[in-house]
Amino acid sequence: MRVDQRLIAEMIAPRARVLDVGSGDGTLIDYLYRTRSCDARGIEIDMQNVTQSVAHGLPVMHGDADHDLADYPDDTFDYVVLQRTLQAVERPREVLRQMLRIGRHAIVSFPNFGHWRLRLQLLTTGRMPMTPVWNTPWYSTPNIHPCTIRDFLLLCEEEGYVIQQWLAIDEDGARAPWRRSIRLANLFGEQAMFLLRRAGH
Repeated sequence: MRVDQRLIAEMIAPRARVLDVGSGDGTLIDYLYRTRSCDARGIEIDMQNVTQSVAHGLPVMHGDADHDLADYPDDTFDYVVLQRTLQAVERPREVLRQMLRIGRHAIVSFPNFGHWRLRLQLLTTGRMPMTPVWNTPWYSTPNIHPCTIRDFLLLCEEEGYVIQQWLAIDEDGARAPWRRSIRLANLFGEQAMFLLRRAGH
């Protein structure tokens, strides 16, 4: 289990109803079920991952964030999780709206395109950066909407979402010591995690 998944799990209350959007091999769903007694299920676009999850007894359906969240009724879940997928969806703003329509809370994690290594590579080479986090060439990357921590905060402000908790971490999952400074987190955090809710809920 990745460290960022463990940190996401810590944000989720025991016995909660959880939808993991882009659930991959189902690791987070399995962990939430076993350790927190959650009613956790997933949707995943990769059929091989779906087959693997179902073979392990996990409730995962084939689907994708851009099209299938609209089919769920309002307030079906306590938490809707989108881990490391925001930058790869076609319509990030709409996906977030749907997540907070069908869930009381949304947990979103994404790689931070504002990290200093990316800025430095772009400045010194004039080419799209390559790092352990951003490790696919620009012409074959699934990451069509890279964003920074500050970009995401602005989107939350525009949409009126309440940020209940946020973390900036490195690729190994170590929490950043600059957690009170957005400016420093945007510069030094390789990944970001946000726990959101709608205003007035």
